Amino acid sequence: MLYRNPITQYDTIMDTDRIVRSFFTGFIKLHILHHASEGPIYGLAMIRELRRHGYELSPGSLYPALHGLEAEGFLSSEERSEGGRRRRYYTITEEGRRVLEMARHRIRELVREVLHGEQREE
Repeated sequence: MLYRNPITQYDTIMDTDRIVRSFFTGFIKLHILHHASEGPIYGLAMIRELRRHGYELSPGSLYPALHGLEAEGFLSSEERSEGGRRRRYYTITEEGRRVLEMARHRIRELVREVLHGEQREE
């Protein structure tokens, strides 16, 4: 006879938190690409911008996302000196623009279906 550990409320909360974090990580990356499409961005400014939308990110969370987007070829970066401080600025690449536009299209479809109950015609 096989015995399974019962699922506790704590386990369900932990799974839900993990899933929600995974969703929001994708949203944050899209938000970064969106702002980079408008002009060069840097880490601290993005932390502030994301905070305006309710995301509380530390540099330890944001910078790996920026570096990951750069490694995937969606962002490029350069170091600049301003007022005696060095800052790394990120700009969107052509591949990043292509991916962002594709994501925008899919987000529109998703919003229509999930929030408005509209199905895409096949």
